[in-house]
Amino acid sequence: MPARALPDFVTADVDLAGRTTLALPGRAAYLAAIRSCRQLAQLAGWQATRRFVLGGGSNVVLSGDFDGLLLQMAIAGRELAGEDAEAWYVRAGAGENWHQLVLWTLANGWPGLENLALIPGTVGAAPIQNIGAYGLELGDRLQSLEVFDMDRGRPLQLDRPACRLAYRDSVFKQQGWHLDARRVVTSVTFRLPKNWRPLTGYADLAAELERRQLARPDARQIADAVIAVRSRKLPDPAVVPNAGSFFQNPVVSAEIGERLRRQCPDLPCHVQPDGRLKIAAGWLIEQAGWKGRDLGRVGMYEKQALVLVNRGSALGSEVMALAQAVQDAVRRRFAVELTPEPVVL
Repeated sequence: MPARALPDFVTADVDLAGRTTLALPGRAAYLAAIRSCRQLAQLAGWQATRRFVLGGGSNVVLSGDFDGLLLQMAIAGRELAGEDAEAWYVRAGAGENWHQLVLWTLANGWPGLENLALIPGTVGAAPIQNIGAYGLELGDRLQSLEVFDMDRGRPLQLDRPACRLAYRDSVFKQQGWHLDARRVVTSVTFRLPKNWRPLTGYADLAAELERRQLARPDARQIADAVIAVRSRKLPDPAVVPNAGSFFQNPVVSAEIGERLRRQCPDLPCHVQPDGRLKIAAGWLIEQAGWKGRDLGRVGMYEKQALVLVNRGSALGSEVMALAQAVQDAVRRRFAVELTPEPVVL
């Protein structure tokens, strides 16, 4: 950083262990608590060895100390930005808690995000990863993004096509903006359809709704069912540190999918619009023998093999060693590659 006084919203030498859900040790040379675009403008001309945007810390593996500037997004605010005959348009600041936003929209009678309930993290991080669950992706509800261009020092708007969304992917990852903070999400606008239709096709969700005897659930009932299913399968990071689903569900060609289905008739998979198959990574990991198995101070969670957990005082290097061991085991068993979801910092 330049040899000049730090703005009052920038702190030097910050402990990061409590700012990520895996609770791994590490320190940041500088951390800026960002509550407005004006603060980003103040930092746009500053040079740091590295820059990175940190949301809720739920998708990050700390490999050690970070020698640059972390932008901790804390831009608040949520509002009904407008509506027309077809949809409500809801805008939220990048620092808003994702799950709380979902509950707020439902409380106001604006359905559409219920399948994404209880996903950890912030609103600003959601489109970067194009979060998804139970048959819905954020991209299905995205209208536009407001971003701040750190190179040019000015705000920009990206419509949905410009975001280039795909499975767990976006222009931010394709261009590396999520790694160097060249463009920082400041707010997100969602399009929530008035002609709402429930999405209940996924097996776990359908079973939970059947258990609750809800043949025609409303959006809040779907959210409650999603919360129940996720709560049973996923550990609370405050109790068992974790980063949620650690690997993406692999998407394979129709030919490879057919081979795997012949090999494993009970293979959980979903046919994609282009004919490819999305396979349940948790099932692959379990079949490869890693569900509930530890490697030193880290392990794959006993209730959901897709979740990598910190059993206590683990290092980032231990997390990555386990991830590699799981990838190797799945590759040997199924000839399928697993891709980690978190960013290694």
